[in-house]
Amino acid sequence: MKNHFFFICLLLLTQTPVLFSQQQNFLPRYMKDEEKLIMDDYLNSFDERGISTPPPFTSLRTAAEWEEVQALVITWTGQFDGIQKQIVDASQEECEVIIMCTDSNDVKSYLTSQGVPDVNISYIETGWNSIWIRDYGANTVYVNDVDSLILVDWIYNRPRPLDDVMPDAYGAYLGINVYSTIANPNKIMNTGGNWMSDGSGQAFASELVLDENDGTGPYGSLSYPNHTETEINTIFSDWMGINTYIKMTVLPYDDIHHIDMHMKIIDEQTLLVGEYPDGISDGPQIEANLQYVLDNFTTKFGTPFEVIRIPQPDSPSGLWPGGGGSYRTYANQTFVNNTILLPVYREEYDTIALNILSQAMPGYNIVPIDIDNTGANLISNGGGIHCITHTVGVSDPLLISHQKLEDTYDDINPYLASAEIKHKSGVAAASIFYKTTLAGAYSQVSMTNTSGDIWSGSIPAQPAGTTVYYYVHAEAVSGKQLNHPIPAPDGYHQFEVLDGGSA
Repeated sequence: MKNHFFFICLLLLTQTPVLFSQQQNFLPRYMKDEEKLIMDDYLNSFDERGISTPPPFTSLRTAAEWEEVQALVITWTGQFDGIQKQIVDASQEECEVIIMCTDSNDVKSYLTSQGVPDVNISYIETGWNSIWIRDYGANTVYVNDVDSLILVDWIYNRPRPLDDVMPDAYGAYLGINVYSTIANPNKIMNTGGNWMSDGSGQAFASELVLDENDGTGPYGSLSYPNHTETEINTIFSDWMGINTYIKMTVLPYDDIHHIDMHMKIIDEQTLLVGEYPDGISDGPQIEANLQYVLDNFTTKFGTPFEVIRIPQPDSPSGLWPGGGGSYRTYANQTFVNNTILLPVYREEYDTIALNILSQAMPGYNIVPIDIDNTGANLISNGGGIHCITHTVGVSDPLLISHQKLEDTYDDINPYLASAEIKHKSGVAAASIFYKTTLAGAYSQVSMTNTSGDIWSGSIPAQPAGTTVYYYVHAEAVSGKQLNHPIPAPDGYHQFEVLDGGSA
């Protein structure tokens, strides 16, 4: 089957040189007309790859993007070198950067010429079709929440066979088993841009995941995976530990229907949502989808999601998606431990976005990367920074999950803070560090293991009018240490002790 598929590709290649080129031609994030012609052959072309049976474990947990990562992975295509150079430069200080490429010497020479240190960078020479590794990369999943690390890969929803097998290459390099949903009865097509996990068994997507697994897909091919929604939910539960799979109506003007173009979950409780002016472009449907989520679902703590809105910019000439404008968005950002890689466009919007993110995620190193310039206009091809990056979680996670303390009128009683803390070696100790001025020093309060994996401690009562800044620190029996939020002590959570009476 695979030989037949590549014969078809070769035939089209002679008529349409842009398809599958590995040099100067470019495949956008959306499906090209030429690709639609070979989708059926692609869907019948799979060789065995990865492990095509469900992970043989009873408890799985898909990591959230804000968790600790060991590697950032990109595909170097030679088309957006200036943008990718900035990604490498910022990320190499946080983790290993793995560059998938055809010629490592060429990439290394370019980075050196641009002053990027040859530190924490690894190269895997392999074929590729496109730059959009978020969509075809594999996802970090843990066995028993914090034990073994595996990667789960889906069928890519583009007929780009070299992209589709790429997770096997970097999985082998890292020594991580890759489980692939390529065989019945577990065939699933999905894309990383249409995927968000809260790290606790809840995931978000648009209804694209239903459309591409209904037996016919968007292009009428009878070779698409064929499942009911119940079957889809079961597969995501068996392969990724997802017990609540939230699916929202597709947007009318986002042609690819990927939620990372307008939404991001930035911690266990908070949704960052792109905002258009009233009645503009996809704004009404985004708001309707958000209301659907708020009306029907809660955080892992049973509380309503917090919502932070961030503008979706128009074009310099005032055009919006659906009216000729590209899908400019600040939600399409990437966590790399203490750093956030942020797509930016022009100063009038960028300043607002940076202020919003700095307040929402204090302590993170926010690296703005312009993707809207002549000669480096990535966003006009349907994607941003999140779309061209993927990450691999650490093999030794120390999980800290904490429900942030809320503002209170109580200036008499201590403020009890709890956290779920797990490590495969066990947890040796946990503490809360707090202060009441940003310039002040932190004080430490020990936490005790109150039940199971729950640790609790109390911040002393503070007078009305006080702002309390704090973070949770944990140490595993193995000696590994981590904070929540990860950038602490530079980062922190905060709450106000309000005037106006007792709680």
